[in-house]
Parts: sequence; structure tokens; C-alpha cells
Amino acid sequence: MKKLKLGMVGGGQGAFIGAVHRMAARLDGHWELVAGALSSDPTRARTSAAELGLASDRTYTDFQEMARAEAARSDGIDAVAIVTPNHMHAPVALAFLKAGIHVICDKPLAATLAEAETIAKAVEDSGKHLILTHNYTGYPLVRQAREMVARGDLGKIRVVQVEYAQDWLAEPLDNKQADWRTDPKRAGAGGCVGDIGTHALNLAHFVTGLEVKELSADLDKFVEGRQLDDNVQVLLRFKGGAKGMLWASQVAVGEENGLRLRIYGDKGGLAWQQENPNAMTFTRFGQPKQIMTRGGAGATKGGLRTIRVPPGHPEGYIEGFATIYSEAAALIREAGVNPRRSHLNQLPGIMDGRLGMQFIMACIRSSMADARWTSLETCGEVHLPNS
Repeated sequence: MKKLKLGMVGGGQGAFIGAVHRMAARLDGHWELVAGALSSDPTRARTSAAELGLASDRTYTDFQEMARAEAARSDGIDAVAIVTPNHMHAPVALAFLKAGIHVICDKPLAATLAEAETIAKAVEDSGKHLILTHNYTGYPLVRQAREMVARGDLGKIRVVQVEYAQDWLAEPLDNKQADWRTDPKRAGAGGCVGDIGTHALNLAHFVTGLEVKELSADLDKFVEGRQLDDNVQVLLRFKGGAKGMLWASQVAVGEENGLRLRIYGDKGGLAWQQENPNAMTFTRFGQPKQIMTRGGAGATKGGLRTIRVPPGHPEGYIEGFATIYSEAAALIREAGVNPRRSHLNQLPGIMDGRLGMQFIMACIRSSMADARWTSLETCGEVHLPNS
């Protein structure tokens, strides 16, 4: 099968997530990177492109020029990957959607809720796909957990506990990754809540299928002088009566990438953690715990579909991204043919991106009102005094 052509905006020298996207896109052989506007600095953009072997006529120093030029080519890109800081997600996405090019965007969707709404309208008008790289939804056992919840293995869901804890911002840092994530002008209104809190929310939503009705949030800036939150604690009320708690922190000393999910129903419970992603605990009420493994006995169709190597051979972070890229390729190839294939419908998209922005705004508004219960559906834009 002929490879699809991928372009990239952002992800040049010194960038972390751009390299991750490139590795993931290559892994299953569906994509070839052929074009890029890899930096807002023209010299760095050209140097970065040369290091990756991009042709000079497909090396761009401006994303708008890239969108126009690639749309005009007979061999133009099929999709663009956006791996810039948050404040550039909306302008880049809008430029490529307007040019008729599919978009694969890192999360969160945008810097503001208004931008998210504008992107959603552009997706509808263009008829093109927008895929949001919530990569943890691509893990085999996460897919398996989703299927187990859906078929009733846990019964009626009562409690959802999700956390995402790191410590890399426990003190002031002076580097490229920390600088933009703690800057309201580039990260948007949410710091920790936008960077990793949205991952935690998306994981809980993806696995349980439950929608958050309202929340009560307490956001903190523990590091002196920091403009955006670095610790988030949220109580959740789901539609249908389930309750939940979400904790996200980038100042939890000793934590590296502690994304954890626990779900409890009236018949059973399960627990999964990203740092040990190839095992999941499942317990039926009154029975011994079961340790379910990636691709092992009891694996569901969704869990089996996303494995690449036999059980016992670890898969993780890059592979999760690769699943998103591979399913994005399938979705683009099948546009107008069979767009309702169930596993393709699991891809995070524009509605997930909009939900993430509503979550950020509701958390900020609630925290500013001393943790007042706040509805996601009715919460509008929040502007911070220092942004």
C-alpha cells in the first residue's frame, strides 16, 4: 500500500514532541514525512529540514506558505502534523483545513475555547479530518479496558479515579520545554491542567464513556513566580450519577510520568498505570484479583488489534502514538468508503479537543470561585489577569 505523505509544522531542532511524532508515524509504514515548516526561525527551519532529509522545495519557513504550496501540488501532503506550542495550534490548523488538508494535532486543541470553536467550524466546513494525538488511548490495555466497561464487566460505574503526576517542574527551569509551558502567551490559560490534566480527563472519558456534568477544582501555583498552575485537584460529577476525582501535578517529587486510572462499578473494578502499561488489574466483587496482560489470556478484540509483538515483549509510549497515526491513515484512506469502522471511530477528534478546552476553562473558573461547582457545558472563556 502506497504511503501517505505527511507534513509537519514545528518540531525542529531542540523540540521533544516533534521527534516522537516522526518516530510514531514511521513505525507501521503508513506515512512518509515529505515537507515541513519546522521552526518559526528561518535558519533553524532550513537546518532542521536538511537534517531530516527534506527536499529544499518542500522546506518552508512559513506555515501559511506551506499550506498554499502543498495544496497546489499534485503530490501534495495528505495531512499535516502540528507539534507547536499551544498558541499556534489554531492558526496552523485553520490554514491547512482551509487548504483542504487533513490535520493531526498535538493536544490540547488550542489555547482558548474560542479558538477551539473556530477550529470545529473549520473542520465541519472543510469535510476534512482532525485527529488529536491523545496517545494514551492507543495503548492495547486501554482499548481492552474500554471494551470491558462497555460490555458490562464492571457493572454500573460508580467511581472513577484518575491521576497524572510528574515532578519535572518542581523548581524553576530555564529550558525550551519549560519556558513555553509556563508562559500564558504560548500555553494558553491552563498550565498543568492543559498540559497533562487534559490527558487524564481524556483517558477517563475514553475508557468509561461517561461525560462530566460539572466539577469543583482547586488549582495551585506552588513554584514562586510561576504564572500558570502546576498542580490541579478536581472533583467530578458525571452524567448518570458516577463520581470521580482527578489529580494532575508537575511538582510531585518522585513522580516521573505517573498516569493512573482506576474504575469501580457495582460488579467489579480495574486499575491501569502508564508506567507499567502491559498489565492491568481486574477484580470481580468477591473474587480474587486477576492480572490481565497485553495480548494475553482474556484479551479483547480491541486489545489484540493494537499489539505489534507477542505478549511479554513490552510496548508503550511510541507505540501508542503509532496506533493513532496508523488509524489516522486508515481513516483518511477510507474517507467516503467505510468511515464508520468502530475502531477508527475511537480516534480522538475535534469533539475531544473541544471537551478538553471546556475542561480547562471550567477548572480555572471553579478555582477562581473558591472551588465552586461549575458546569462544563455552560462555562465560557476565562481570561487570566496576567495573560
